[in-house]
Amino acid sequence: MRGVVLLALLALGVSDAALASGKPSARPAPTTEQPKVSTSLRQRIAGCIACHGPYGQGGGSGGFAPRIGGKPAGYLYHQLQNFRDGRRVYPLMTWMVQYLPDPYMKEIAQYFSDQSPPPPAPQTPMVAAATLDMGRKLATMGDPARGLPACMACHGSSLMGVQPDVPGLIGLSNDYISAQLGAFKQGTRRTKAPDCMHEVTAKLDGAEIGAVAAWLSSRPVPAGARPEPAGSVKFPLQCGSIDG
Repeated sequence: MRGVVLLALLALGVSDAALASGKPSARPAPTTEQPKVSTSLRQRIAGCIACHGPYGQGGGSGGFAPRIGGKPAGYLYHQLQNFRDGRRVYPLMTWMVQYLPDPYMKEIAQYFSDQSPPPPAPQTPMVAAATLDMGRKLATMGDPARGLPACMACHGSSLMGVQPDVPGLIGLSNDYISAQLGAFKQGTRRTKAPDCMHEVTAKLDGAEIGAVAAWLSSRPVPAGARPEPAGSVKFPLQCGSIDG
C-alpha cells in the first residue's frame, strides 16, 4: 500500500506541471479546448491526474485506471462518495477521498465531466466468435426470459451513458469491465439501495460476464459521442444510484 501511494505522489509533479502548461505530456492532445483550472482546483485534482491523467483519459495501471473524462458529473460524484463511504473499496482511492467534503467532490466530478479526451482504440477481442456474439446479445437485447435487461436499456443506445448519473461503458478495458461486473455480482462494489447493478449481475454467470466485457471493450467510441440527455431513457429498474 505504501509503495502504491509513493508512486502516485511521485507522479503528481509531472502531471501537475503538464496541467499547468495546458498540455498533457506524452499524451494525445484533447479534441476541444479545456477549461481554465484555478489553483485550488488544480491542488484538489492532483491525486486524480496521477492515475487518470490531466483530462481523465485514463489508461494507466493496465487499464484499471478508467477513462473518466466526459462521464456524467453525477456518476463521478457518486463514485467519490462510494469510495469515501465504503460502498466501493480500493485502498488508494479511499485514502485520497476519505476526508473530502461533498462540495469538493462535486467540483472534482464536474471538472472531469467537462473534459473531452481523445477516445482510446478498441481492444481486439481475445475470445471465440460465439462468445463475442453472446456478449453482444446480452448488451443490446438482454434476456427477457430471465428478467435481465440489456446494458443499452440503462446506459443508452450508444452505451455512452445518460445524464446525470449513468456512466458510459465504451472506451473501458476488458479487464476493468470484467472486474467491476464481478465486484457488483459478489457485492464488493455496491451502490445506494436499491442496488440495481447487483440485481442484474447476480443473474449473470462468469462466462456471460466475460462475454459482455469482451464485446463492450471491442467497441469503438463514436466520434463526438457524449452521454444522452437527462430524461431521454426510461429505466427498467429502480436504482438508488440514479437521483430523481
